[in-house]
Amino acid sequence: MKARIALKTCAAVAGALLACVGCAPATAPANSEPSLAGAWKSSVQFQSGAFAGVRDLTFMYVYDAGGTLIESSNYDSAPPVPPAFGAWRRIDGNRFESRYLFFTTRAATAAEAAAASGGWLPAGHGELTEQITLAPDGQSYEATIRAELFDVDGKAVDGGGEGSVQARRITVTR
Repeated sequence: MKARIALKTCAAVAGALLACVGCAPATAPANSEPSLAGAWKSSVQFQSGAFAGVRDLTFMYVYDAGGTLIESSNYDSAPPVPPAFGAWRRIDGNRFESRYLFFTTRAATAAEAAAASGGWLPAGHGELTEQITLAPDGQSYEATIRAELFDVDGKAVDGGGEGSVQARRITVTR
């Protein structure tokens, strides 16, 4: 059952990424405003909060030209969580901001597992916000990131934190 859910999640993420990568060019056309539109790979390091101990956190993003955002990390399967979804906007010049949400899960208790075929259950959600500065060539960015965590009732819980992001645009050529 878990393998089937994981396979479906991976297929959905891959489909979304493939669909959105074609939404925008890998580089901005000449004489246009700076944009995040396209696909990105980043290294994320939290200095505080529940994620501070994770030293190899990688996010993959797709920024759609219309302002939507899909993010997935190398830890989306531990415990299983779907990708994050959100929005981004240009503030001015090469400065941008984004806000995206993800669901959190928890292991089922023995009683819950027996009643519901095991697996992982909803635990709440998280919210990530980034303040982004795009490099002049449009091929990389640096950002500050803030995480906030909430329980299933929407009440804030401990574990949020702040960190930094270093991202590179994914292009056809290396």
